[in-house]
Amino acid sequence: MTPRVSVIMPIYNGQHFVKSAINSVLMQSFTDFELILVNDGSTDKSLAICHSIHDHRIRIVNHTQNKGLAAAKNTGIRHAIGRYIALLNSADMWHPDKLKMHVKHLSQSPKVGISFSRSSFMSHKGRLIHFYQMPQLTGITAAHLLCRNPVGNGSAAVIRRETLNDIRFQALNHSENYTCYFDERFSQSEDIECWLRIVATTLWKMEGIPAPLTFYRLSQQGVSSNIIKQLASWEMMIDKARLFAPKLLKRHEQDARAYQLRYLARQAIRNGQGRSAIQLINQALYVSPNIMMTETGRTFITLTAAYLLWVLPASIYKVFENIGQFIMGHIQKKRISKDGVKSSLIS
Repeated sequence: MTPRVSVIMPIYNGQHFVKSAINSVLMQSFTDFELILVNDGSTDKSLAICHSIHDHRIRIVNHTQNKGLAAAKNTGIRHAIGRYIALLNSADMWHPDKLKMHVKHLSQSPKVGISFSRSSFMSHKGRLIHFYQMPQLTGITAAHLLCRNPVGNGSAAVIRRETLNDIRFQALNHSENYTCYFDERFSQSEDIECWLRIVATTLWKMEGIPAPLTFYRLSQQGVSSNIIKQLASWEMMIDKARLFAPKLLKRHEQDARAYQLRYLARQAIRNGQGRSAIQLINQALYVSPNIMMTETGRTFITLTAAYLLWVLPASIYKVFENIGQFIMGHIQKKRISKDGVKSSLIS
């Protein structure tokens, strides 16, 4: 019997988290799914852990060498047989009702091609910290997506197969001929590039579910070594977008770049890189001062946090950070409840 949902989990050297990620899928209240584990050339114990979990809904696909996240997602989608495609990174986890709520959302909203949820942050060790990604959920245009990427992370989206079919293309590889959905030239930003192609070139809509159904693990790695790579991948995405959405880029490219720089500044703050955070947020304001007026609160908080992190001793800054996070988390919870989300769904 054909499963309704195909869950794709790319895995590369994720031995510390992959079992928790797999179990969060197997514990879903919606059970009509297959779980495709794409081992992307792992050199640790990830593959052995996958083989140790016995469930008839699991299929394991192996890459003999590491090909990257986009390629692993493409491999999983090519093997998938479900009507809906759900993506979960091996470091993250799901609320038990995630698939149930996304299937209901997509079933009731035939024009929605990408359904996503709010996300709850968890620490590197897996402790929920009651702080949330709170993106816009409806009325998402290509311009909004370009600037803010409401999906937020690689574990929040559930996509119709028809939607992915509308943007598929053949790999530009003379030695192999296979179908792609995510662009395998991208080492990062492959998801936002795919979402932008969908929203800018098709009639499919993107909408979010108010409940925080995705548990997104914060990395312990310092961002400074990855900022150049992240920004380079994003700029590569912009270069490609000019080819299929030139009018969109002409109007919104500078604002989008400023939002991306602000996002990287927040990443630097989370990883204790005060000087890098200051450079990034200042660059964002230089590129497009508009972001201070269009999103005053978020921009001001980022700017203030960057300078506090730079000038204060780490222990004192941590106190301010914890207080701010507690207050903001409380405000976010009230907003989520106001959106009609049951308390059992708010982690």
